[in-house]
Amino acid sequence: MNKKFRPIKLDDLAKQLKVSKVTISKALRGHPDISPETTEKVKQLADKLGYMPNILARNLSSRKSNTIGLVVPKIAHIFFSTVIEAVYDKAFENNYEIVLTVSQEHAERERKHIQSLLSMRVDGLIVSVTQETKDLSIYERVIQQGVPLVFIDRVLPIKGVSTVTVDDRGGAFSAVDYAIKKGYKKIAHLGGYHHINIGRLRYEGFIEAMNKYRIPVNPNLVTEGGFSEEDGYNGFMKIFKKGSVPEYVFAVTYPVALGMYAAALELGLKIPQDIEVTCFGKNSFDRYIPSVFNFINQPAKDIGTEAVKLMLDQINNPKEFEAKQIVLKTQLVIKGLENNKSFIP
Repeated sequence: MNKKFRPIKLDDLAKQLKVSKVTISKALRGHPDISPETTEKVKQLADKLGYMPNILARNLSSRKSNTIGLVVPKIAHIFFSTVIEAVYDKAFENNYEIVLTVSQEHAERERKHIQSLLSMRVDGLIVSVTQETKDLSIYERVIQQGVPLVFIDRVLPIKGVSTVTVDDRGGAFSAVDYAIKKGYKKIAHLGGYHHINIGRLRYEGFIEAMNKYRIPVNPNLVTEGGFSEEDGYNGFMKIFKKGSVPEYVFAVTYPVALGMYAAALELGLKIPQDIEVTCFGKNSFDRYIPSVFNFINQPAKDIGTEAVKLMLDQINNPKEFEAKQIVLKTQLVIKGLENNKSFIP
């Protein structure tokens, strides 16, 4: 029968090297009080014996976990996966770990994730809310508990909370402005829910461009829904069943554009020959495989990096910290089938 595993403790390292526990602890943390020679001996022995620090005990004594909770609505999405990688990289640079949770677009799951992360005593929360999220109570509790909070991409209207977003309205305007200048009149918008900032602002950008050129908005060419492939499919089918076939479609997200593409193929329509499409975001293979969509490029990596910077500033300087709203620029990229060329108008 195997003996029960007993984890290596600071005492074990101290006895073997004949030094105090305090010396071992400081050496493992790279404290300047300990000579480089002793530090190296301690780290080598710790590695040899498989010593693992008791993070829970350390957190209880220091009241700091060096962990940040991250909540996103989706993970199988190039935008969010890029944001997640950037968050991990920037946190790692600053000796922080990330605890990732995925809400799968369910508000109740998001709420439970927040509760779990709070119970784990994370030092802060970076959150992109679900398309269902309307109740602010869980975030009001976060603020009451003094836990630093940063919203990214999809944000809630809560005062005193930092946010990192992109110029959603400006990006949408550029997409529709391009279409109108190209001569299109029948312009459709497969939109997101207006209670979510990205859905509302991208719709406003669409309307702003149409109004600028005094082009009437055809209600039969505008839908409001979620941000997934299914929403894009259903939205375009709804438009088609009303007897309308647009010349140009502006989709609120890349997944919505994918769903619209599937619906168009089913209906015998070709993209972009029959309908030109522009969406917010892009796929991960556009540099290798010719894209049929124009896209509004979002600096996803910068979103993750800036969010961690704001979080660390709030953690390290709670008294001096002031909430910031960072809005990053977007860029319209026009893609063509021939030779996978692109240009920026």
